[in-house]
Amino acid sequence: MTTAVAPDPVLSPFTGWGRAHWEAVADDWLGQIRRYDSPGGGLPRLPGRVTGDGERRESMETVGRSFLLGSARIAGAADPGAPEVQAHLDWYSRALLAGTRPGGAEEWPRGVTCRLPLTGITNSIVESANIGFSLYVCRDRLWAGLTRPEQQQIADWLRHHARCEVWQNNWQLFPAMAEGFLRSVGEEVTGTTSHRNVARVESWYLGDGWYTDGPEHAIDYYNAWAIHPYLWAWYRMTDTVQTPEGQRHLERLRDFTASQAHMFASDGSVLHQGRSLTYRTALLAALWCADESGVSALTPGQTRRIASGVLSRFTAQGVGVGGPLSLGWYHEFEPVLQDYSGFGSPYLAGIGFLGLAQPASAPVWTAPEEAQPSDGGPFVRPIEPAGWVLRAASDGIVRMANHGSDHATLPVGEDVDRDDPHYAKFGYTTHTAPGTGPAWADAIDAHFALVDAEGNGSRRSALRATRVEGALSGSVHVPQFDRRALPGCAVTTVTASDDVYEVRAHLVETDRPWTMREGGYAVADDVEPTGGTFDGGAWVRGRDGLLSAVVGLHGWDTVPVPESAPSPVPEPVEGSSARIFAYRDANAMGPHSATPAVFGTTGTGRTVVVTLHVLERGGPADPRHWRDQVALRVDGTRIHLTWASGGVDEFDLATFLPWDGHAGLTGPRGEAR
Repeated sequence: MTTAVAPDPVLSPFTGWGRAHWEAVADDWLGQIRRYDSPGGGLPRLPGRVTGDGERRESMETVGRSFLLGSARIAGAADPGAPEVQAHLDWYSRALLAGTRPGGAEEWPRGVTCRLPLTGITNSIVESANIGFSLYVCRDRLWAGLTRPEQQQIADWLRHHARCEVWQNNWQLFPAMAEGFLRSVGEEVTGTTSHRNVARVESWYLGDGWYTDGPEHAIDYYNAWAIHPYLWAWYRMTDTVQTPEGQRHLERLRDFTASQAHMFASDGSVLHQGRSLTYRTALLAALWCADESGVSALTPGQTRRIASGVLSRFTAQGVGVGGPLSLGWYHEFEPVLQDYSGFGSPYLAGIGFLGLAQPASAPVWTAPEEAQPSDGGPFVRPIEPAGWVLRAASDGIVRMANHGSDHATLPVGEDVDRDDPHYAKFGYTTHTAPGTGPAWADAIDAHFALVDAEGNGSRRSALRATRVEGALSGSVHVPQFDRRALPGCAVTTVTASDDVYEVRAHLVETDRPWTMREGGYAVADDVEPTGGTFDGGAWVRGRDGLLSAVVGLHGWDTVPVPESAPSPVPEPVEGSSARIFAYRDANAMGPHSATPAVFGTTGTGRTVVVTLHVLERGGPADPRHWRDQVALRVDGTRIHLTWASGGVDEFDLATFLPWDGHAGLTGPRGEAR
């Protein structure tokens, strides 16, 4: 694959990668799909799992999603007649015709509606968007080469999906993509509603380039691989770029590139947060869109440096090497998937190759690479509308304090918490992943919990208030057990940081004493991490030197339990205030994972606890050194931090967030609203 392409340290001093590397990966990934071709060309059967929608749906998805990659490769090829490019063009022409031929042996299923009661195979609506987008990208080479009857056949399939009603989230843009392409080639579009759908999505704009994914407060990479690219394409396909709405979106796209650029580590690792992470390189799509439109906040050299860093990191970890893209992250790992993830799903990664649609003479391919934010040492980047603060230390690792995105709802009567490990944590990084499976059932890493008598920890779930003020960020949540909010209970958390160190201060309000627990970041490796406990804390370290530690600075094991406390009071952890929790096959970063945690006990009423979190590579496992990094003064609910670097943070847990206490917290039977 890319090993046959020599690195270019002059043009690409950070990654060594140039356009030839990207083309080599694209040709290899597309060639892998053709190895699993079907007789008619429309139903390739890749290795991997099949969802409840069936194998035919997964094969359709394989074609639609990989076409995102194929279209960019076809459109930007200097020689469209080159054998590998012609092979891509011929295969997708054949596959599209086989899948859209009414009554054909390999005809794809058609979605009918997304309104309840749900019937039909709805995912064809998604693939109609991918196909519409891709046809637009390479229309001068693929669409133009079809006969008029062939064009009409494909247009009829797209038109069917352009008229569908869909879920109230990024799905609003899927019919819009189908309609947009039809408009761009002069096809009939009666009965479609893309202008309404686009306006609806635009109304979900938060600021700093970020949208929430529908009415739920879900903020994640869907901004990068769906919302921004599809809006960008729709305004182009409908010739509305120069309208006030089109220009407004380009401004939002520019702002998005300015903030997203801070989510990449210097070694190409990306922040591991949100759902559908098996799409991997798809998160680069918005950067390519902004660059091609000339509105990016980044230089062409910065855009390529980020993109090549990400792709080279994934391929170095084995993604797409020697076989089709697997379902997972660096390795095959099903717990990172959603119910709708089948063997074709990972190929949405192809939209992250959109830069190949630009010619080789474009500045993004000819300009020398320039440093991305994490290459230049420490930074702090607040993204206030999302409730996030991104920061990097001199090690190039990026960390996120998460006080905004939860993707949670609170329906009554179900016995499993809706919150998700990829949204519910207080922190995410480019080099750690949240625990899944049994680790998520325990919910220890990057989490603060109240612990019941059976050892079960509370859930964070829906956030009740959020605030970002410079480098400080905070939120309020109501601890839950079995989707039920604890009456008269709330936790206010504020995060402050300096270099590789992070302080989380909590104001816990309860009407009875509880055991409380806080976990650090989970470290995962292909061997068991090492670690240890000490008075007030614990640490773990992976083989590559990545170390996670948690240190109780205040309130841990020092809060007395009143004699009048209700019985039974959960017993503190036997023998120590700290523990290490180890798991197998519960983390996307490696088969062995471990998390350090501290324990304590709340009082009745208000309890203030302060915890120091450490995530660094190669530092000493020295509790005294960690404690020396910050001097803490607690005055009631007021926190004063003086960092060893000379920085100072001061805030009041009782007033930092706009929170009116417990008013309206529960319904008439105590159910969370």
